[in-house]
Amino acid sequence: MDLGFLDVDSLLPFMAVGFAAQLVDGALGMAFGVISNTLMVGVLGIPPALASQRVHFVECFTTATSGISHLLHGNIDKGLFFKLLIPGVIGGVLGAYVLTSIDAGVIKPFILAYLSCIGLYILWRGLFYPPKVKDAKIVAPLGLIGGFLDAAGGGGWGPVVTSNLLLQGADPRKVVGTVNSVEFFLTLTVSAVFIWHLGIADLAGATLGLLIGGLLASPLGAWAAKHLPAKQMLILVGIVLSLTSAYGVYRALS
Repeated sequence: MDLGFLDVDSLLPFMAVGFAAQLVDGALGMAFGVISNTLMVGVLGIPPALASQRVHFVECFTTATSGISHLLHGNIDKGLFFKLLIPGVIGGVLGAYVLTSIDAGVIKPFILAYLSCIGLYILWRGLFYPPKVKDAKIVAPLGLIGGFLDAAGGGGWGPVVTSNLLLQGADPRKVVGTVNSVEFFLTLTVSAVFIWHLGIADLAGATLGLLIGGLLASPLGAWAAKHLPAKQMLILVGIVLSLTSAYGVYRALS
């Protein structure tokens, strides 16, 4: 179907990706970037740098809305915010630079392997939910690593940083609100780096598809968050991410 300048058929795969990713993200508060990037790289065959660019551009809008909401509800820990902000942005810039400087065929199997590990980690969280409570000791290094992996892998800031802080024993409400708020600045910076290196010629159509799919899934994601147990959702996400990424690794290596 072609509506003037808009080729609807070409948008459908990206709408499906955005729908699936937002459905899970709305239920768990994480994993939009990981799932979007996994499906685009592993299933649609999009080059890793371009997939990550598209995901982060879309997240500029979704994380802005989330951050404002958490601010209004008093869910942000200022100390934790600034401890994560600078390292996270630095890590994001480094990850985006590395991803745009290496041949896609070389980096693709490693990115998919990383995403497989994230999937297994989420699955582990689900199987052993809830985790043991510990004192939170590692923050800034976690922000640096999370920002780097988020840019290089096209997602992972939420699963890596939020999950690790929760496992360390931090206040869940403050962790979710603060990590989501920092993510806006991270995605904004990473998107700027990708646009600088890759341009915006191939961005509009795919981004529009992701946005439409995400908007359509938002009500369902909110319903799932209210009705589905976190343990079952974590297990489901871990299985989907692990299998999808493993399939992508197989295709890339073969």
